[in-house]
Amino acid sequence: VQLQASGGGLVQAGDSLKLSCAASGDTFRAHTMGWFRRAPGMEREFVAAINLSGVRKNYAGSVKGRFIISRVNAKAVAYLQMNSLKPEDTAVYYCAADPIGSIWRTSKDEYAYWGQGTLVTVSS
Repeated sequence: VQLQASGGGLVQAGDSLKLSCAASGDTFRAHTMGWFRRAPGMEREFVAAINLSGVRKNYAGSVKGRFIISRVNAKAVAYLQMNSLKPEDTAVYYCAADPIGSIWRTSKDEYAYWGQGTLVTVSS
């Protein structure tokens, strides 16, 4: 699975932004999809994950209630809708695919495939 993340940009605190992750290959629907982020000087951290059907989701506490992960298997695309953005959300955001298939696997080491990252900058 090859992944291409897009949609990052510069926004103000309180704004919304929607990231997309386009997958190539015909096995997209067989992978749990996740979003991670890496803030400057920090480790890459889990943001959200969605199961194969798109029904079950898991969020990091810092984004729960503000971010929404979704997927459209027919288009092989995953999304991260980010609302009420805060300056501390500033990071490079990565999408990732996990063939094992559990939304509770939140370690970056458990995801096999990665996109290149897209930068989100939130100004105060």
